[in-house]
Amino acid sequence: MDYQKINADTIDRWIENGWQWGESITHDEYIKATKGVFEVKLTPTKNVPKNWLGDLKNKKILGLASGGGQQMPIFKALGADCTILDYSNKQLESERKIAQQEGYNIEIIKADMSKPLTFEDETFDIIFHPVSNCYVEKVKPIWKECYRILKKGGRLLSGLDIGINYIFDEDEKTLVNTLPFNPLKNKDQLDQSIKNDDGIQFSHTIEEQVNGQLEAGFILKSLYDDTNGEGNLHEHNVASFIATLSQKL
Repeated sequence: MDYQKINADTIDRWIENGWQWGESITHDEYIKATKGVFEVKLTPTKNVPKNWLGDLKNKKILGLASGGGQQMPIFKALGADCTILDYSNKQLESERKIAQQEGYNIEIIKADMSKPLTFEDETFDIIFHPVSNCYVEKVKPIWKECYRILKKGGRLLSGLDIGINYIFDEDEKTLVNTLPFNPLKNKDQLDQSIKNDDGIQFSHTIEEQVNGQLEAGFILKSLYDDTNGEGNLHEHNVASFIATLSQKL
C-alpha cells in the first residue's frame, strides 16, 4: 500500500472542503508580520513563543510538511530565506499563490518527508515542523535527517501528537482502540480509517518522538503541551499534543 499517496490525496480533498490547516494567511496578516506583529502555531491552539524563533533575518528555514501558506509567509515577512517541503499539491499551491501575491521567492519542493531528504548537510538554521508525523509510520529516521541538514546550533521546532486521540471514538467519549494505532498492521484500524476518511494515520509515543530526537543528537531546550482545540478532550483540558524546541550541538 502506498499510504503516503493516500494521505496526500486525502489532505488535498480536505483542503477542497475547507480544512483549517489548508487556509493561508491574509494579506493584512502578511503586512503585520513585516512590522513584527505575528503568530504561528505548531499545535492546534497555542502560539509558538517568539524566543523559540529569534531574529529570522537572513536565516534559512525549512518548512517540513508545513505547506498551506500559514507559517512560511510570516517567516518571509520577517526576512527569512524559506524552503517548503510537502507532498500535498493543494498545500503547495497555497504557498505558490501567496508568494506570487506578496511578491517574494520561496523554494517549493514536493516530496515525502519519510524518505531521505535531498538537501546537503548543514543547510538550514531552523526546521519548522508542525503536527504532521502522525501521517508517517516511522519517525526516528525523520529526526536523523533533520539533524543532518541543520547547521550546528540550528533549531528544530516540532508539533507532536502524543497518541491519545487514537484511543477514542469520534465523540471522544468511548475507548475503542488499543495503541499503537497502525492501520498497516491492524485491519480493524484500517477499516476504521477508510470509513472515517482519516487517511492512514499512526500513533506515536513521547518516547519515539522526544527520545527519538535525543537519540539523533539533539538537545531538548523547551516544550509545552496543547489540546485539540475542540471536542470532549479539549473541554476536559486533556493535552493531546506537545511542541518541542530542540537544538543541534
